[in-house]
Amino acid sequence: MQIKLVRGNSAGTVVAYYLRSPGLNWDEIDFEFLGNLTGHPYVLHTNIFTGGQGNREQQFYLWFDPTAAFHTYSVVWNPSNIIIYVDNTPIREFKNLRSVGVPYPMKQPMRVFGSLWDADDWATRGGLVKTNWTLAPFTASFRNLNYDACIISNGRSSCKPKSSKRFMIQKLDLAGQNRLKAVQSKYMIYNYCVDKKRFPIVPIECTLS
Repeated sequence: MQIKLVRGNSAGTVVAYYLRSPGLNWDEIDFEFLGNLTGHPYVLHTNIFTGGQGNREQQFYLWFDPTAAFHTYSVVWNPSNIIIYVDNTPIREFKNLRSVGVPYPMKQPMRVFGSLWDADDWATRGGLVKTNWTLAPFTASFRNLNYDACIISNGRSSCKPKSSKRFMIQKLDLAGQNRLKAVQSKYMIYNYCVDKKRFPIVPIECTLS
């Protein structure tokens, strides 16, 4: 998806682009863009839910102004891994480690959603900065949704068990891993894996990824 975010003072607003399954025990893969005061950077908040449980947040600053032009935000989701891209640069990888007890979204089909919503109770500086409604309306733009997917119909997938679809086997090669590490070292501002206050015991996926 190509997205252009809210210009100017966007504090308290969240532009969301995400995959989600229905129900109480949903799976979800999130892009959430947390608005900020004019002159301060957006925060890209990512999260992965399995069976209604998330708490796998990673947050990033972007290396460009996401309000000045459209940029491309992509997800690869297959049986091996989830890879999140910004302008074809990988910023996050979440591997399927179900073999060691880490939940991974595998069984539920997801739809694509986009939204712009008021989250001033938490979005900007933990809720300290509120939405300035005198600046409304707030506008974000979405265009050029492209996808290659296994389509579910009547409980059956359009993909065969050994599908030839490229995304079904897509992983990061060595160059991709190096780009991922470079982006994370420079632009990641929060990683649940190292938040010892929330997670005194390091989540197992963080020790194996």
